[in-house]
Amino acid sequence: MAENKTKPTEVSVADYIAAIPEAPRRADAQALLNLMQAATGEEPRLWGPSIIGFGSYHYRYETGREGDTLIVGFSPRKPATVLYGLRAAPDVDSLLDKLGKHTSGKGCVYIKKLADVDQKVLAELIRKSAAATRAKH
Repeated sequence: MAENKTKPTEVSVADYIAAIPEAPRRADAQALLNLMQAATGEEPRLWGPSIIGFGSYHYRYETGREGDTLIVGFSPRKPATVLYGLRAAPDVDSLLDKLGKHTSGKGCVYIKKLADVDQKVLAELIRKSAAATRAKH
């Protein structure tokens, strides 16, 4: 069975954020770091080369595949910041309707700029999703 590529590392989250070349993207990453840490009560950890995660849980699929992954997190990528784990909230659709300018896929939410979204709604989405994931796992 293939091993997960995205694992927690010992790389400093502060150093990773400081190395983001674009000032606006770096500022958004620092603000998201603070927001997610406050909303989850978890310390940040770099997963793989570019995902900042908060908390972790063990999963096991019916297929037998299992591993550990982050509860919530984000990756400050150039085209958009990717938010992970936020679709676990029981009222995710109503919260996403209030979030502001974003796109979403099956598992992720994408934002271009943190200023485009309502940060109070985002914090609620983070809290509720993290709580739902903890309760399930």
